[in-house]
Amino acid sequence: MPAVANRHLGHTGEGCPDAFYVRLGENRFISTLHSQGAWRAGEQHLAPASGLVLAEVERRLPGGKLVSRASFDVLGLILSGEFTIDVRMVRPGRSIELIEASMKHGDRTSICARVWRLAATDTTGVQGIEWSRLPPPEAMRPFAPSSVWQGGFIASLEARRDSDARPGHARSWLRTPYPLVAGEADPPVAGFLKLVDTANGLAVREQPDRAFYANVDLTVHFIRQPGPGWVGFDTRVSFGPTGLGETLSVLSDSSGPVGTAAQSLTVRTGENLPELSR
Repeated sequence: MPAVANRHLGHTGEGCPDAFYVRLGENRFISTLHSQGAWRAGEQHLAPASGLVLAEVERRLPGGKLVSRASFDVLGLILSGEFTIDVRMVRPGRSIELIEASMKHGDRTSICARVWRLAATDTTGVQGIEWSRLPPPEAMRPFAPSSVWQGGFIASLEARRDSDARPGHARSWLRTPYPLVAGEADPPVAGFLKLVDTANGLAVREQPDRAFYANVDLTVHFIRQPGPGWVGFDTRVSFGPTGLGETLSVLSDSSGPVGTAAQSLTVRTGENLPELSR
């Protein structure tokens, strides 16, 4: 992939808002340095970008239905600078609906998203969860993701990690003080989602100077709507023998597990490592 210029607000040292994005119009935004990705200086991290796409779905198509699944396919570099987000209803319905959204940089699309929303019903009489609860954040040790990963988004994070962490498996909690858009409150699910794509960097199987393992997608399934605050991860990272990999996480809020996240990885080593710009 070719290098791209860094066009985030704040990249030359000028002040920028304590937020990941600034709204320029109804569907136009510009990225700030806080959204900067971990692999290249001139890209956005998928975590806040996916959160913003879902936030626009929730803002433009409000309703009483619940987000069941949100999937994001990454079609190329999520460029820094100005971009637009388009949202459309694909399958309306009284109990089930499907929405598509995309992030575009001029004529180029970087993210295609699909969101299933389902009508809420009372299923407390049959509820059951097979995932274990995480130890709370205060029971874990502080750690600095920026000791491994570069970029403004990673630098925005406060993190805790369990003492049993090892390469390929870790239990962690994350939070950030920054909203998605300057001057706007995060929609509840989007505010949770804006941290989820960090999972691929939380249980590092190989150091990023030895292997490249960017994810080409993110798929999140919810069993209930998450609450605000810390986002918890029970994450496992697996690499296969032919360049394929997966990061799989059970996601939690302070009340317990809320769903899962899966990321498909393109794994490269040795002479297959791409040239990365910093």
